[in-house]
Amino acid sequence: MRAVPWIIKYRPRSVEDVVDQEKAKEVLVPWIKKWLSGTPPEKKAALLWGPPGVGKTSLVEAICNEYKLEKIEMNASDFRRKNDIERIALAAATKKPLPPWKGRLILLDEVDGLSPRGDEGAVAAILELIKKTKNPVVMTANDPWGQHLRPLREAALLVEFKRIPKTKARSFLLKICEEEGVHCEKEAIDYIIEKNKGDLRASINDLQAVAEAFGKVTLDLAKALLAERDRVLTPWEMLQQLFYAKYAWQARKAVTSTDLDYDTLFLWIAENVPKQYGDDPYDLWRGLEALSRASVIYGRIKRKMNWSLLPYYFNALGPGVALAKTKYHKRARWSYPERITLLAKTKEVRKIREELAAHLARLSHVSKSYAKGELIPLLSFIAQANPRYFARLALGLRLNDSMVKYLAKKNYAKVKSFIEELSVRPAEEGKKEAQEILEELKEEYQKKTKEKSNKGREAGEGLLKWLKKK
Repeated sequence: MRAVPWIIKYRPRSVEDVVDQEKAKEVLVPWIKKWLSGTPPEKKAALLWGPPGVGKTSLVEAICNEYKLEKIEMNASDFRRKNDIERIALAAATKKPLPPWKGRLILLDEVDGLSPRGDEGAVAAILELIKKTKNPVVMTANDPWGQHLRPLREAALLVEFKRIPKTKARSFLLKICEEEGVHCEKEAIDYIIEKNKGDLRASINDLQAVAEAFGKVTLDLAKALLAERDRVLTPWEMLQQLFYAKYAWQARKAVTSTDLDYDTLFLWIAENVPKQYGDDPYDLWRGLEALSRASVIYGRIKRKMNWSLLPYYFNALGPGVALAKTKYHKRARWSYPERITLLAKTKEVRKIREELAAHLARLSHVSKSYAKGELIPLLSFIAQANPRYFARLALGLRLNDSMVKYLAKKNYAKVKSFIEELSVRPAEEGKKEAQEILEELKEEYQKKTKEKSNKGREAGEGLLKWLKKK
């Protein structure tokens, strides 16, 4: 019979049993008590975030066990579809449990596993769940800072979990060895902890693997059995290891140990180099120079599809930036790349612009690029200069409310009132008038294009005559 995994056998049964994380307990436990008192807190959901293996799920399970709460758990693979959330989580969140349970807790594990594109509906469904719930909703995430998770961050109480200190982790692992009657060397325990970078869950699994294989845990046996575990770094961890790397290999490992794509990785580092090195102009210049080289190399990679240059890109972005400093710099307040934030903020506006361009292109039989470059700016100008005339165009072109709002901007209210006033007119009349105006614009554009073409041809003929004379 296979032995019970130690990670389950030594799972904490009470809040006090959870290793370290005192600050997280001080925030989460009072929040749970408010629910039990019958007066739900202002934020009806909590988002526990921090590195893997530091006790996020363990603390939730300990709370459920200590306060007699029924746990309804779903992970990222379970709540990707709106139907799943409504069928399981929403049904559980709006009902009270049967005795002996004193309450119910909904646990959504690994919400950062949701895809920004493929699982957009899931985030909206979770927000609806939080709005309607009559029971505490707890979410966990290793990295909750993705832009697609912003609505969840705003709707939830954020509870940070720190990496477990080496001394606390060592004491817990030695306690397990004592309980199991296994001889353990402190050096071996320290090696296991360092190898797993503070991940207590992974450390317990490795400890059990060595103990069951050899009946004891020594440094030589641990090194012989356990292979180095590669761990994906969050963007914040990547910046930490990059800016404080002492050797080139450390900096290179930092930029190659994250799952960010090449463009996003560059944006993260470019955004924070001025913040980190800004107190020294010379270090800042060297750091930006390294970023510039990385940008040039990556540009050549994309233009020529020469991926053999990728190692040089990582060398410029990693060691080039890390070793640009000539002195120690205190940790700055790093931030999310502003460009990505700006793109997220303007996503809706850009979507309306694309729909408007497609609509005008279809009506006018022109390309979308022409509609964007010529028709949309002209319609926007008309909306600012003559709202009444623009209202006639909007009716004739059958523009929807979002398109009118995009083009009219501050004159939206005026245009809206003119549209309501003119809407009694036959639709065909307005459509015909708008079509005539667009045809005039097309003719004017074609005329200008032809003039430019004629000028270019005349210049070419003149050059040819001059060459023949020579």
